[in-house]
Amino acid sequence: MTSVPLSYRVVDRRRETADTVTLHLEPAGESLRPFAPGQFAMVYAFGTGEIPVSVSRTAGDRRLEHTVRAVGAVSRALCRLPTGASVGLRGPFGTDWGLAAARGHDVLVVAGGIGLAPLRPLIDTVRSEPGAYGRLNVLVGARTPEDLLYQDEFAAWRRPFGAITVDRPTDGWTGRVGVVTSLLDEAPFTPERTTAFVCGPEVMIRATARALLHRGVHADRVRVSLERNMRCATGHCGHCQLGPLLLCRDGPVVGYDLAEPLLTVREL
Repeated sequence: MTSVPLSYRVVDRRRETADTVTLHLEPAGESLRPFAPGQFAMVYAFGTGEIPVSVSRTAGDRRLEHTVRAVGAVSRALCRLPTGASVGLRGPFGTDWGLAAARGHDVLVVAGGIGLAPLRPLIDTVRSEPGAYGRLNVLVGARTPEDLLYQDEFAAWRRPFGAITVDRPTDGWTGRVGVVTSLLDEAPFTPERTTAFVCGPEVMIRATARALLHRGVHADRVRVSLERNMRCATGHCGHCQLGPLLLCRDGPVVGYDLAEPLLTVREL
């Protein structure tokens, strides 16, 4: 990891939704060391600032993709970057999904909204090693059909099981309507041999994890990615503290056995 941003160049960009863009980045010189699925980089928009952004795909040892939603000054600046523009990257930071511990298990991915972005490299990895894992289930929820990410990739994710639901349908939507936890009863997984990976709004994470525990998935086999205000990414500033955890260092991915008692404390 480096504490000084390295220069990366935007070699392609893809608009995912009205407020979300995927940036394809290549190093202008020296590159960061490889990222594991679930880790994040600090992405610097020159002249504006930096924010933590999960890696949404890797290509070889050098090329990275970051999916960014425009919700603040830095993320809006990143979403406006044209092809050829430069950004600064630090990383890799944080814990990864711990996918190695899921080998031989059914893999259940549950994503809400932009939470699909850090889960996409995990899906890529499982699909690239079909004999190493059991059944792959990908369950995705979004506010509306227009908020769905990576729509052209989902057809490949449907095998052996994948499903999408939205909170609010729009004209022409013929798919499911409801919260993402409503899809769990349809997913063909064996609870005692399943590892689940969950990312999305915190209320969705809690509801999904509780539903999985009720189904019989062990709490330490439910891996969740948590979000707090990360500033330094090195565990020094304390902005991302969640109880005894500094999420930039001890997270963002933790087992639900560790996260559950922390997420039940109001305003922690």
